[in-house]
Amino acid sequence: MSNYPPAITPTEGERLSEVIKDWALAHGLTVRPPPVVVAADADPLGILATAVPVTIFPSPFPQACFDQGTAVQQSYNELYASISQDEDFLAHIVKEIGDSDDFITELWKVHLRVKEEGYVQTKSLGLFRSDYMVHQDTTGSSPQIKQVEFNTIASSFGGLSSQTSQLHKYLYSTEFQFLENPVKRGVLQLPENGSAAGLAAGIWHAFVEYGPSCTGHQKCVVFLVQGGERNIFDQRHLEYELKKFEKLQIPVFRLPFSDILHHTSLAEGGGRQLLYRPPLLPSQTFEVAVIYMRSGYGPSDYPDQSSWEARYHLERSRAIKCPTVLTQVAGTKKVQQVLATPETSSNPSILSRYISKNSVSSLVATFTNIYPLDKTEAGLEARKIAIDPKLCKGYVLKPQREGGGNNIYRSSIPSFLKSIPESHWPSYILMELITPPPVKNTILRNGKLEHGGVICELGIYGTCLWDQKSKKILHNDQAGYLLRTKGDQSEEGGVAAGFGCMDSCNLV
Repeated sequence: MSNYPPAITPTEGERLSEVIKDWALAHGLTVRPPPVVVAADADPLGILATAVPVTIFPSPFPQACFDQGTAVQQSYNELYASISQDEDFLAHIVKEIGDSDDFITELWKVHLRVKEEGYVQTKSLGLFRSDYMVHQDTTGSSPQIKQVEFNTIASSFGGLSSQTSQLHKYLYSTEFQFLENPVKRGVLQLPENGSAAGLAAGIWHAFVEYGPSCTGHQKCVVFLVQGGERNIFDQRHLEYELKKFEKLQIPVFRLPFSDILHHTSLAEGGGRQLLYRPPLLPSQTFEVAVIYMRSGYGPSDYPDQSSWEARYHLERSRAIKCPTVLTQVAGTKKVQQVLATPETSSNPSILSRYISKNSVSSLVATFTNIYPLDKTEAGLEARKIAIDPKLCKGYVLKPQREGGGNNIYRSSIPSFLKSIPESHWPSYILMELITPPPVKNTILRNGKLEHGGVICELGIYGTCLWDQKSKKILHNDQAGYLLRTKGDQSEEGGVAAGFGCMDSCNLV
């Protein structure tokens, strides 16, 4: 299908834009409008929504790469669940990052405080997402996926992703066949995508595993969110999917991170059950079974010491956390680097410590080359690359951060490193850039069409529930996918950060 996606006329673009905007608003494929579209003071009550940026056509994506990503997700779930149980390894990671990253240091202090008094909840929930790009060395070589990062906290867009897949299926069954260059039925291969339902199922399993209420209050799930959240509808779709489980009525509440200490407390006695009193239902109290964190992943969520006390308050409670501090630390780029740094006689792989030998090779096949910036042999070699004006052009420098807009690319790396103390360099990793094959598409963003080359990033969701004490995995599943697309001139790909857009796969 060399002529796919087809070129569209201005009239067709206008028609498709109208259809997509209406469908998106009718089906919750939406975000709160960004300030560039609607000024904050023009919508003080937060009543407006706008269609999320989205591609007109589902982008072509290699079937073999898609299958590879979905096939290894349960192994990745198992790997990161096992790493989260290895406190000694994570302590070593935190020590290597050192004082150059205050955020990770403060997170670890929370764990140490709870460890000293003893954890009362041994079960942990992970709603994970492993992100990949297609790598193709030369034209004609077989494409393969290479991992960009593994997310262990606030793995977003599962709600909007399933809606995007439905949008593209709707357009394929209706509008595409009427184009001047029609896309006829039976030509595209659009995979099923149950990301919203799959992620909700992970929360449901944790809710059940929590067991009966110990306080006599009804159990609930708390979504821990950021104030002024624009990506609220993505989160709401997971909430609505939870309501579909007929066997259990699960109350779900949204709690801003800044309000944790205002509206929650620990039950009297040694059980440390987390009690939540909804501000709009002051006469009712709920026992929190699961905390699903869509905040708390970066320094901006912890502006003062009381914010760290709030995180400690949650961590020491009996609620099942998604994630715990240990799981959040397991998701740092430094862990990814240690796993993916090429194996040598002096630096053997640690993967076999955590997963079966049968799974190791399939995971290694998804790794791209990642190096430390410490003073090890590999780190010193990486430093030479990072400060070389020519060699650095094939790399990206990454901090231990979630969310878009934090990475340093290519020629910007040497000057950035010179701008920070050399003692801070070990808190970064150096990743070899992935070379994706050329793809074209049209993006609808804020009512305007953007035509041209695009780069696609595939995310595979996974849900995993395990017991830190018994080391037993209680639930492990692959939970749908996400395709994010950006213009091929953009370095970053975060949709919420304003860089990318939603997409879905046409498998080729």
